[in-house]
Amino acid sequence: MDRPTALIPRHYVAIGGHGPEDVVADARGRVLAGVEDGRILRIDGLADPRSARVEVLAETGGRPLGLELLPDDALLVCDAERGLLGVDLADGTVRVVADEVEGERLRFASNVVALSDGSVYFTVSSCRYPLDQWIGDIVEHTGTGRLLRLAPGDDTPEVLLEGLQFANGVAASGDESFLVVAETGARRLTRYWLDGPLAGRAEHFAENLPGMPDNIWRGGPDGPIWVSLAGPRVPALDLLHRAAPPVRRAAARVAVRAPYRPTGSIGVLAVDDTGEVVHHLARNRSRFRMVTSVCEASGHLVLGSLRERGIALCEPPAVK
Repeated sequence: MDRPTALIPRHYVAIGGHGPEDVVADARGRVLAGVEDGRILRIDGLADPRSARVEVLAETGGRPLGLELLPDDALLVCDAERGLLGVDLADGTVRVVADEVEGERLRFASNVVALSDGSVYFTVSSCRYPLDQWIGDIVEHTGTGRLLRLAPGDDTPEVLLEGLQFANGVAASGDESFLVVAETGARRLTRYWLDGPLAGRAEHFAENLPGMPDNIWRGGPDGPIWVSLAGPRVPALDLLHRAAPPVRRAAARVAVRAPYRPTGSIGVLAVDDTGEVVHHLARNRSRFRMVTSVCEASGHLVLGSLRERGIALCEPPAVK
């Protein structure tokens, strides 16, 4: 991988809420995010960040994570506590789309994408640890993440993939022939084929990433897939993942009780439909930490974070 270019901050926009874990942009350059207290926010006016406005669109009653905008002023929300939700952005109405899988309550839904045929695909990061203990899953390396599909008109999802290492962001290829899933705990992107002779099979798409991939976002079929890197590579963690399961479980028990302090090293990637990295931006000693999402809006590269109380607006990379 080429040496990264600088991730240059332009502005910080406080949004009046903690932990905008996922950020997505609409066609008008507005950014939507869910925060810790359950609210779905929309940030407008980013062309002039000093006058940006924050509007409350809905309240999920849980903890919203991944978001997916739909036509007709609708939004899909992965809620870590309530499952997969649908939001009518016109009036703020929230409904449960799916809250059960294989007879068990759906927990820790992470990120979601909707395809043109009406099918919805979403991830579950861990079947063992809840959101507030996410570090335990990363340390134990449980491999209990899942990729799920909800067919049009159904309310019960089917499991397509199991054994993923903290399944996180999900996006579709430009022609919707495959999905790309971020495996945070393995520092890789995985491809799941939807069409063609390999339909139903998974394979590695991009490996040995320079950090831990989190949410991923695609603005359109012709644009790249943007990948947020929630943390840098940790060689000691790589070594621990090769240890015996009892050792990893013991380390996880310690990790969930210790305060997590994110580093000042942040980064984002953009990859094309062949898995090639077309942009790699990074910054050391950043004051904005733990970048869990990235999107493009109003001429900015917008960063979200599980830890911060706002979003960061950065200089977009030069077009290659």
